[in-house]
Amino acid sequence: MLINGNVETAPRKDEALRIAVSPSLSAPADVAVRTLYSADTADTWAWGFRASSPVAQVTFSNPGLQEDAACGPLLDAVAIKELPTPYPSKDNLIKNDGFEIGPQVFKNSTVGVLLPPKQKDTTSPLPGWIIESLKAVRYIDAAHFSVPAGQYAVELVAGRESAIAQVIRTVPNRAYNLSFVVGDAKNGCHGSMLVQAFAGNVTQKVPFESTGKGGFKPTSLRFVAAGIRTRVTFYSSFYHTKATDGVSLCGPVLDQVKIVPLKL
Repeated sequence: MLINGNVETAPRKDEALRIAVSPSLSAPADVAVRTLYSADTADTWAWGFRASSPVAQVTFSNPGLQEDAACGPLLDAVAIKELPTPYPSKDNLIKNDGFEIGPQVFKNSTVGVLLPPKQKDTTSPLPGWIIESLKAVRYIDAAHFSVPAGQYAVELVAGRESAIAQVIRTVPNRAYNLSFVVGDAKNGCHGSMLVQAFAGNVTQKVPFESTGKGGFKPTSLRFVAAGIRTRVTFYSSFYHTKATDGVSLCGPVLDQVKIVPLKL
């Protein structure tokens, strides 16, 4: 299950929103909500949990971690969405390869959905994917952003602090091909972008020159699995902000991740 909603905060580094679901298989969590992602509007956040009952109580609270306990996040437009469990296919070992399974995107929201850091794949608001970074990644939709394929993609908005990963089943000493698409979201994010991809012990840097007006390019790499599990990770090497305000964080778009075994 997934909870997401619009949150507006004052620019304090310790601002947080505590979310708890009871009964649930997921422990309560503090989502670090900040205004550093969008300079002129409220951010939309998503948080995933595993339900243990047909009926549950959802609680939002202010843990009082900010500098001024009298201040706190403003919460609005809450939605709960049930997410199916993705599986790899015979044509692709990656689960949820095009990010088409994800959080609710509000129709009147133009800022995408922020996915909190340190999310395990079992409860991630982006099913199948681990958000293992220190900061959020952004889930974007084709209605408001440039998406390479399908309706959704992921924007790596906080440099090396914004990363996603997935662990796949592999055969030791078997060769595989990893392919994916890199681009920009057509949201004013411009400059020399660089996505780093890791598959086992292989690393590849993928440059992309963005003018902030959309566009993408496919790329691929070959790796040999060292064991029965292989971790695939993506992050942006550089930090970027929108040209329109110089404050709102943005970054390269990732989509269409695919891994196939190579013929022996």
